[in-house]
Amino acid sequence: MAARAKKKRIKPYHHGDLRNALLKAAREVLEERGPSFLGLREISRRVGVSAPSAYHHFPSREAIALGLAEQGARELIECLTVGPSSGRGTLAPYGEAYVAFVRANPALYRLMFGEGFPAVSRNSPAIRQLREHSYNIMKSNLEKRFSNAELPVAGLFIWALVHGLGLLLIDRQVLTSEDSEDIVRRVLQLAGTGLEGQNVKI
Repeated sequence: MAARAKKKRIKPYHHGDLRNALLKAAREVLEERGPSFLGLREISRRVGVSAPSAYHHFPSREAIALGLAEQGARELIECLTVGPSSGRGTLAPYGEAYVAFVRANPALYRLMFGEGFPAVSRNSPAIRQLREHSYNIMKSNLEKRFSNAELPVAGLFIWALVHGLGLLLIDRQVLTSEDSEDIVRRVLQLAGTGLEGQNVKI
């Protein structure tokens, strides 16, 4: 009688930080295939653990999405901790760092702002912290040029600019033979001349 084929066993996971290992695998799936493919079984398989082991850290797809969004928010806040350079104000390095993060992490950035999991961007404390951090950077550069009543709109203008510019670039809606980083710099410079005629130094 032929020997019964043995069921392939999952290789035991020996690393001490399973949660971060699962997030790393989830991020790979996200960037490779998009948010609709974020599944506990696939992520567990990549790490080499059983699905119940993953459920202990992430009981649902939404929990995985939230973990990724918060990880991305923390990384973006770290990227935005930049200062003035080459005689420019802080807003230009801020804008360049923001767009660079978007371009380096396209699927993660979309997830952070609700793609596939709209509740994530509304309910995540880390995402709210990112918004506050971004606003504070812009406020510190704009508050000398705008009244308290005008400041929120001026800050929104800058944030909408870098958010939209980043999305246009990762969606390949900007068709040009010019260097993308140079385009980002020039767009930010142009924005500095258009803030209510205040001649803001970007």
